[in-house]
Amino acid sequence: MDIVFTAATVSYAGRVALHPLSLTLSERRIGVVGLNGSGKTTMARLINGLVKPSGGAVTVDGLDTVKDEEAARGKTGFIFQNPQHQMILPILAEDIAFGLKNRGLDKAEIAARTAAILERFGISHLARRRVHELSGGETQLGAIASVLVTGPKLLILDEPTNQLDLRNRALIARTIAGLPEQVLVISHDLPLLDGFDRVLVFHEGRLAADAPPAQAIRAYREIAAC
Repeated sequence: MDIVFTAATVSYAGRVALHPLSLTLSERRIGVVGLNGSGKTTMARLINGLVKPSGGAVTVDGLDTVKDEEAARGKTGFIFQNPQHQMILPILAEDIAFGLKNRGLDKAEIAARTAAILERFGISHLARRRVHELSGGETQLGAIASVLVTGPKLLILDEPTNQLDLRNRALIARTIAGLPEQVLVISHDLPLLDGFDRVLVFHEGRLAADAPPAQAIRAYREIAAC
């Protein structure tokens, strides 16, 4: 699936958060890095319409994120830095089913798809668990399941290994690596991006590097050292 930025820019109260950006993303695994405030999260949120461009345009699978907002948003799923904050219902299985209910599916299909996604991620035993009782790794898996159950083509994850211990970090890294969906990961966890197809480096609201992981991360380290 192609994500196309055409001179897309974002400004807030006269401050430019993202300078005009033109590029096409079609790779299966895309990493995004940058210092805090560099524009990387703004760029990612343009993809699913959480942020609207002040100028230019963004299209997802040919759909404009402003003119075709609902259809374009249906192509993408977004997991925030604290995934527990986007869990709406107290029981994991109920939270996963929530997105399907909003799409008007019947009870039998909702139950089947919920059970299937829980099994896919090896968390069927957590179906009746309260979301606030889940570990960090379990919460991240639950959030991924809740988003992917609705069938987006692209999954965007913002700092998916943030505050995870070594075991859970490895679990989430394996999970991301095994996803058939297209994935865009924003991360300061640089080893997580090893083996990705492409890594974008943002600095002061501009795309500073666009390269394979090793080259892009070298550029990022040089920026961070300044």
